[in-house]
Amino acid sequence: MAIAPEPIRVAHLRRITGVLLRFWAVPAPLAQEVVLVVSELVTNAIEHGRGTVRLRLSLTGGELLVEVIDGNPAPARLRPVAADDEHGRGLFLVACLSRSWGVSEDGRTTWAFFRIRPGRS
Repeated sequence: MAIAPEPIRVAHLRRITGVLLRFWAVPAPLAQEVVLVVSELVTNAIEHGRGTVRLRLSLTGGELLVEVIDGNPAPARLRPVAADDEHGRGLFLVACLSRSWGVSEDGRTTWAFFRIRPGRS
């Protein structure tokens, strides 16, 4: 899915992701975490990326991959956040909720990986 880099589009992609995860029969608790990760990664791409933002979801066997692509070659990075900071926790949430996450070598794709198993992510 490709969107214009407009904040209102984050909600659209959350809804589309939720529908797709229900279609794939992803357990509800994990689906909620995936939707949150999609929201955080897409928001980062809109705020810090360049150009069109693309979301790609793929499910192979018990493995779910979320990829968000934008035109900015500067990679997403976890950074320390003070307790009173209003922003900056998105990648921390991605790191906590996903099995693993990372950024492509060209810096344009940020991904998160989940395992789909009963009772586990």
